Amino acid sequence: MYYHASQIAGIKVLEPGVSNHGEPLVYFSRKRENTLVYLSNAVEKYCRETGFEHHGSWYKWASYGFTKDGILLLQEYYPDATYETYKGVSGYIYSTSMLTDGKAQADIPDAVIAGHPVPVENCEFIPDAYEAIMDAVRAGQMVLQRYGELSEEMLNWIRRITREEYEKSADKPEYRHFLEGKFPLLEEAI
Repeated sequence: MYYHASQIAGIKVLEPGVSNHGEPLVYFSRKRENTLVYLSNAVEKYCRETGFEHHGSWYKWASYGFTKDGILLLQEYYPDATYETYKGVSGYIYSTSMLTDGKAQADIPDAVIAGHPVPVENCEFIPDAYEAIMDAVRAGQMVLQRYGELSEEMLNWIRRITREEYEKSADKPEYRHFLEGKFPLLEEAI
C-alpha cells in the first residue's frame, strides 16, 4: 500500500501538485505513520493563527529525518513544536495499491513519487494529528525528540540553519514570519 496525507476531504484521485521541489508530483510513503507529519504545515498554521495575510502557495516546512533503521525521527526545533503544529488538526490519509510506476525518492526512506494522477482506494479520517503521532511514537513506529532533549551541538546547528534559511527566503514572507515568530534568537543574528 501507498499512503498520502491531506487536510482535504473527499479526494477520489490524487493530482500532482508543485512542491518545494518545483515540479508537479504526488508524494506517497509505504509507511502510513510517515504521512502523519504532513497533516499540518507549521508555517501555514502559525501564519493563520497570527493573522498573517498570505496569497499563493505556502512554504512547506517539517523538521524530521530518519534513524539508521529507517524510522521517522521527528525533531522539535523549538519548544512544544509538535503540540503546536499538530494538536487539534484533523485530516485524511489516503491509500492506494494502484501505483505501479512510482519512483523511489532517494533522500527519504519508503517515499515514492508519481508525476501523474493516482486513484484513491481508501480514506482514513484522522481526528487529531498530534494524538495519531503520539500513538505512532508509543508503538515504536516513529521517534519524537523533544526540544529539551536536543544536544547543545544540535541547538547550535538549528540556530545556524535558521539564520541561513531566513537570509535566503526574502521571496517567502510567510516563511520569514514563521521563522521570526518561532525562533526569537534569530532577530539577534540578523
